Amino acid sequence: MIEVRYHDSVNVLQELSLQDDAAYAPSPFDRAAWFSLLEKSGLNSMTVVASSNEDTTTLALSQSDRRLSNLRNWYSFTWRPLGSRDDSLLGAIASDLKSRAPRITLDQVPDEDRSATRLAKAFSAAGWRVEVTRCDTNHILPTNGRSFAEYWASRPGKLRTTLKRKAKKVETTIFTAFDAEAWESYERIYAASWKPTEGKPAMLHAFAEQEGKAGRLRLGIAYAAGEPIAAQFWTVESGIAYIHKLAHLESHKQVSAGTTLSAALFEHVIDQDRVTLVDFGTGDEPYKNDWMEAVRPRYQVDCLNMRSPRAWLDLGRLALGRLRAPNVPELAREPRSG
Repeated sequence: MIEVRYHDSVNVLQELSLQDDAAYAPSPFDRAAWFSLLEKSGLNSMTVVASSNEDTTTLALSQSDRRLSNLRNWYSFTWRPLGSRDDSLLGAIASDLKSRAPRITLDQVPDEDRSATRLAKAFSAAGWRVEVTRCDTNHILPTNGRSFAEYWASRPGKLRTTLKRKAKKVETTIFTAFDAEAWESYERIYAASWKPTEGKPAMLHAFAEQEGKAGRLRLGIAYAAGEPIAAQFWTVESGIAYIHKLAHLESHKQVSAGTTLSAALFEHVIDQDRVTLVDFGTGDEPYKNDWMEAVRPRYQVDCLNMRSPRAWLDLGRLALGRLRAPNVPELAREPRSG
């Protein structure tokens, strides 16, 4: 017997204790604490829970004007179902949600763990019209047991030459615990950089404090003549380093502080933290190819309830979008090299 329940808060994730097990929280973006930060940032949450005996599966969603989407924002690298991988529980949620919304849009879904495939199959079997499209790219570096020196020897010659010529012009410090002065430097550099205005600075500050207390923070600051001129916000857990944010002052672009700071952080996470993977988040910026060695697709799973007239209108929009962006690849099974 499967029971499906709805909650208007993510607090239930803490109560279920799903996030205490690393198998259920493979990344920072799967923890109850992360969804709590999203909710506190102003997102409307709806948590769906399916339970059977000792197994539980949950979807952390957001609701707006009867349309449902996954509970995430631009800071989230990924989103996926939480808890048990029992597909009957996921299917029960998909069936029950048909009475809740004409459309459910789930984006930034990975498929190296079959999350996108499981969602597409579950909603399709429940009678939804499911449209899957590739929505983003995730650049990664599998370290494959290499030291930093071995990894660096394989980087493009131009990048290695830049570091050799510029490294002595800046000093770097990596903070593994939250430091208010260092974070203030990060915020000041980011605000003065070419980056767009920070969307939810209070949320990011709270996340950095949280990660610092847990020992997962890796905040790098580069200095020239004692002045902070570049900053990068990373975290490390379960053998994976996540690159969340980076920025530098254009006024000091000539000293390539960003390159020097990146190299220092890569060296730290590879040689000291001994990570097996570095995750550069979403986005297909060309410079990432200099540092990363593989890419993974991210998918948008659109589920349409064709009993609703609104769903037919949305289907037309999706079809138009497909015409403008043809040749969408099928769901991935393994990361492709790049």
